[in-house]
Amino acid sequence: MIIPDNGASPITASRILVIEDDQDIRKLLRRFLCLKGYSVSEAVNKVGLQRQFQSSQIDLVLLDLMLPQESGYELFRHIRQTASTPVIMITALTETKDRVTGLDLGADDYVSKPFDLTELEARIRAVLRRTEKPVPPNDALSEHIFGPWKFIPAKRALYGQSGIRVTLSSSETDLMLTFCHHPNALLTRSKIIELIYDTQNAVEERTIDLLVSRLRRKLAEGGRQLELIRTIRGDGYIFDLKSLRR
Repeated sequence: MIIPDNGASPITASRILVIEDDQDIRKLLRRFLCLKGYSVSEAVNKVGLQRQFQSSQIDLVLLDLMLPQESGYELFRHIRQTASTPVIMITALTETKDRVTGLDLGADDYVSKPFDLTELEARIRAVLRRTEKPVPPNDALSEHIFGPWKFIPAKRALYGQSGIRVTLSSSETDLMLTFCHHPNALLTRSKIIELIYDTQNAVEERTIDLLVSRLRRKLAEGGRQLELIRTIRGDGYIFDLKSLRR
């Protein structure tokens, strides 16, 4: 296979961990990503994953779901227990439900095999840009209070009426902050993508639906979560703060 070179520059010094049991694919990804300027580590199972996370700072994980010892879903859950490192799932599974499962668990993106290397690297850059994007100074110490919730972007946290902290992923934090900046306004899926990722084609619109679903579950307080984020069929979503006064 010819290694393409589109001249794009990666996020400087980003280290990518490739978790893949197929040696040929690992070599291909290592060669391609190294040519693009990334630092690349490899693992084939949970033991290797733990070793890599202990020995170096991992900026992004490319995770194959079809592994011989543990499933990629199991490894993803293990990563999320200890880190918020962005994860792009890679698999030969083509069923829609498999894609939905991965995204619903909190994966940052999902790529099907066989994949185009240029597209994969573009997705890597998009995820790194978003997850490494600093919180704007005016939001660094800000608090957004609505109903029983207090949202602190810099801590990636929601605090409910009881004071219990609900931790958000980087994607959920970005979505929550986007809603807080645009209360009571209709946001189309494409507009949400543009606001979060700084581009219109970074992810599919279905990814936004899954992200909203995850955030709704975390906002569940007294059965009012469906009113807070309203779906406008065929158009998008409204973060409906007016519903709190009803």
